[in-house]
Amino acid sequence: MEGSRRGTDFRLPLLGWATVAFAVGGCGAWAYGKAGASGADLVRDVAVGWSYAGAGLVAWWRRPANPTGRLMLAEGLTWFCGNLQGSGVPLLFALGSWGEALNLAVLGHLLLAFPDGRLAATLDRFVVAAGYGLVAVGGLVRVTLYDPAVSGSATYLSCADCGPDANALLLRSDPGLFHAVDLGYRWAGALLTVVCLGALVRRWRLSCPARRRVLVPAWAAIVVAVAFFAWEVLYVLAPNALGSANAVLTWPSDASQIAVPFAFLTGLLHMRLRRAFVGNLVIEVGTDPTPRQMQDALARVLGDPALRLGLRRSPDSLVSEDAPVGYLDPEGRPVPLPRPGSGLSATWVGDAAGAPAAVLVHDAALDEDETLMSAISGTVRLWLLGSRLRSEVATRAEEARAFQTRLLRAAYDERQRLERDLHDGAQTRLLFGLMALRRLDAGLSRGRGPDPALRQTVAEADRALRQALDELRDLARGIHPAVLTREGLGPAVTALAEQAEIPVLVMVEPGRFAPLTESTAYFVVAEAVANAAKHAKADVVSVSGRRDGDRLVVEVADDGVGGAAPAGGTGLRGLADRVAAAGGTLEVTSSPGRGTRVRAELPCE
Repeated sequence: MEGSRRGTDFRLPLLGWATVAFAVGGCGAWAYGKAGASGADLVRDVAVGWSYAGAGLVAWWRRPANPTGRLMLAEGLTWFCGNLQGSGVPLLFALGSWGEALNLAVLGHLLLAFPDGRLAATLDRFVVAAGYGLVAVGGLVRVTLYDPAVSGSATYLSCADCGPDANALLLRSDPGLFHAVDLGYRWAGALLTVVCLGALVRRWRLSCPARRRVLVPAWAAIVVAVAFFAWEVLYVLAPNALGSANAVLTWPSDASQIAVPFAFLTGLLHMRLRRAFVGNLVIEVGTDPTPRQMQDALARVLGDPALRLGLRRSPDSLVSEDAPVGYLDPEGRPVPLPRPGSGLSATWVGDAAGAPAAVLVHDAALDEDETLMSAISGTVRLWLLGSRLRSEVATRAEEARAFQTRLLRAAYDERQRLERDLHDGAQTRLLFGLMALRRLDAGLSRGRGPDPALRQTVAEADRALRQALDELRDLARGIHPAVLTREGLGPAVTALAEQAEIPVLVMVEPGRFAPLTESTAYFVVAEAVANAAKHAKADVVSVSGRRDGDRLVVEVADDGVGGAAPAGGTGLRGLADRVAAAGGTLEVTSSPGRGTRVRAELPCE
């Protein structure tokens, strides 16, 4: 309810000012018509004044914090001041003559303050103050000498039927003095117009591309300035041609002034349409764009090609502890914060904890749309949060892969140690025991009267030791084939193929690889060949191995029934986990009836 009352209280003054603008426009049209204006002139005059007033009210409503709307409303109201000279009322005539150029001063203020509503440069403030001062002082001096009944007096509005008492503020009727004052007054206005034009050109040169597009409506002031200056030159060089020159220059001058409020409203509408583009930007953020892509997307949505996105530099990346923590653009260059009066503004974006995480350096005109910039800040915050979460997930995944690799390497080292212990320990002792029995058997054979029972016992012990030794060798070979350690992957796969239950074609390039890589590749081949023989009902299996850049590519293909899948509980899932733990990838292609192809890629280093 409170917010509703605030909105209602804010609309009431706007309705009041709309009523005032309507009434002032009506009075101005009445006075202008009484002075002998045609219907077309009346329509043109009212259209200019009300276009400014209407656009100003809309701008005031949509941007209450921006004084531009109030300046446009003031331009629309003061537009009708000069028309009061045709009212026939002495006081209104005097006020109309005094303020007939007030709308030009307001127009200069509007153009120099557009679109922020503020005068940032000292030159702009000087021009505006001089304009108001000229109208207030120079216009007052002029009106006190202006006698419309004296032949030769000049005014912007014809008053042929005015009597000697038409001007309530007339102090002295001196045509020569009035002509000199009036000439100086007009030339001072022309000089201020040129200075105002120079200030606009200066703003254009110092502005970024986005600000220049916003300032396009202000360039209607060039047309106004040229028309006004040409009018003054014609007045000096050919006073008798004033009427025809005024008729020629009035229409383009008024048309250019009508373009300013409509252009401003178009800018407002365009700014509101940018808010709709933020939705597309949110969708684009979901694709995890790079900082450069994010900066380009923001510049495109905001219509500011000069926009720069700065990401907060972490203290860990500083060269020294005394260096300030600043912001870096996508190319890694420092992003300087804008200085006051530069036409640029900075919008800070905080992280989840509220600490500054990024900064947007953009045209200051964008600050007028707080809703748009709030949406943009939220989108950047969402992108930063998503990037941080993706980075954390990637880091955790990398840590998990590294942990799996360490476990696999530890298991591999443990198998090698166990194989060495079996080979160098139990197997050696069994060999020594077998050799001792053989020496005992030889001694018994050389002695006299050998005991047949004792020799039978020695023979049985010999057979038992040889069987234990064979079994121990098979166990050691199953833990880690000795040929794999001695000669590498090719000979080990060849030895595996010779012991397989089905024919196996081996095409493995010669060469040695890292022990973990060779062990994992051998395990892949052994598991795939075993699956082909036990489950796939294959008639033949082919095994290939080759180096491809920094990867070892191993493929095992059979002509079996197919239909195998890593997620189907066929043992391939553990095979994929083991390959992934070694830093590789496993791909299984197994269409029903077309056999199975297992492809593993492992790092060579």
